[in-house]
Order: sequence, then C-alpha cells, then structure tokens
Amino acid sequence: MNADFIHVQVFHPRGRRGTVLLLHGLGSVGETWVGQAPVLRALDLRGLAPDQPGFGRTPWPGGPVTVERYAAFARAVLDRYRVEAAHVAGISFGGTVALQLALDAPERVRSLTLVNTFAHLRPRTLRQWLYFAARSLVTRLSSHQRQAALVARRVFPKPEHAEFRAFLERTIRQADPQVYRTLLRVLWDFDVRPRLAEIRVPTLVVTAAEDTTVPPQVQAELAQGIPTARQVIIPAAGHGVIADQRDAFNRHWQAFLEEVLRTAS
Repeated sequence: MNADFIHVQVFHPRGRRGTVLLLHGLGSVGETWVGQAPVLRALDLRGLAPDQPGFGRTPWPGGPVTVERYAAFARAVLDRYRVEAAHVAGISFGGTVALQLALDAPERVRSLTLVNTFAHLRPRTLRQWLYFAARSLVTRLSSHQRQAALVARRVFPKPEHAEFRAFLERTIRQADPQVYRTLLRVLWDFDVRPRLAEIRVPTLVVTAAEDTTVPPQVQAELAQGIPTARQVIIPAAGHGVIADQRDAFNRHWQAFLEEVLRTAS
C-alpha cells in the first residue's frame, strides 16, 4: 500500500534511538501529539504522527472503513519511512488501531502505549448510556457541526479547556463526515478481547480517572487481558489526557519508554 497520500507530522526527525508511531483519536489529527514532543527529544526518538485517512490533511481514499484497514494504513506509514518496528502510541480510536496493528503485524511493534482506549466498548452507567444514545441520535438526525460541538464539550468540559475544546471541535468539523459516522458504528462493533493474550510486547495502559467517554472499568479489563501490560491512572484527567494533563501523562510515558529502551539495549 502506498502511503504517500497520508499527511505525517514528524517530531524530532533526527531521533537516533528509534521511532514512535503516534495515532490520534476520532476526529482529531496528528498535531494532537505536539505536547509529547519534549519526551521524544529527551529520549532521542523520532515521532511520526499521521493524519489518519479521512481526517485533517489526509483524504479518504475510498473503499471499506474498518479498523483493520486503518492498521494497514499505519503499516504503510512505517514502510514509507523505512521503519521495521516502532513504539506505537494511540489514544481512543487511535488505540484501537494500535491494538489491531499489534495483532495483525506483531513484528512491526516494539512497545504499545494505549491511552483511554478499549478492546471492546460498552457503557457501564446510565449517564454513559445516555451520552452514547445522544451521540448516536445527533449523528443520525443532526449536522456534523452539531456532533463536533457535542463531542468537544464532552472531552474538554472545563473552562480552562477552552483552547483544547475549540481545537477539537475544529478538527472534527474538518473530518470527512461519512468516514466519521461510519467509524462510530465500526468502533461500537470492535472486539479484540479474545486475542489480547497474543500481545507480548511491553504495554502501558494509561487511564484518565475522569474519562467520561471510555469507562475506566473498560480500560482496566484491557490492561488485565494483555499479559505484559501495566496500567497507570492519572487523577483529575479526562478523555483528552495527553493535552489536559500533559505533564503527568508525559512523566509516566517517558518512564515507560526509558525502561523499554534500557531493556532492549
């Protein structure tokens, strides 16, 4: 697969200790990971942050919308940059792509960082069910712009999140509406729980204590299903933890990557 059509933001391009593939959440873009650039510089790692097809500056090429296909796009990005195996980090939807990549092509993955993501997503409380029901209704009956506003407010609800909220709303508005709507259905059906034990690379599961999109209990089950996984819980953090609690996230992530690099050397 040719990945030349995929826009990729490169952080610390001269990193000499390996490559990190950074996979953004639904409706977002590779730029989401800019707050993690200091970690990459500190560890001398190159970061590849693609706008996944249908989002940001990468058009949808046509054909079926599946998580397996997004994992194939991720492999194509690694091929384009001549990366045999990368450390892979994904948040939310990006985390499902990271999981699928690790299952479909385990030889391409050195480590996994799974942020506020899931092996199978089901709400656990009435409030969570009501949110998903409202999101589904808005998706079917209202505009893509309305959907963008609803999601951005849910992910970044606090007054001090205004800048993050505006950024996410803008990127969702710019996303391919059909791809976005289709992925909502695809992700609802996503279920790799029976295969989690196949993952053998070092894995960090990062859970935001106040995530109202992916229930922390679901994330705990993900961590329990991967034999090599450890879970960290970041207090006072929401679904957009890499932005709203950037420093706390970066500390945990850097410590994890340092350990992986040290063990591999």
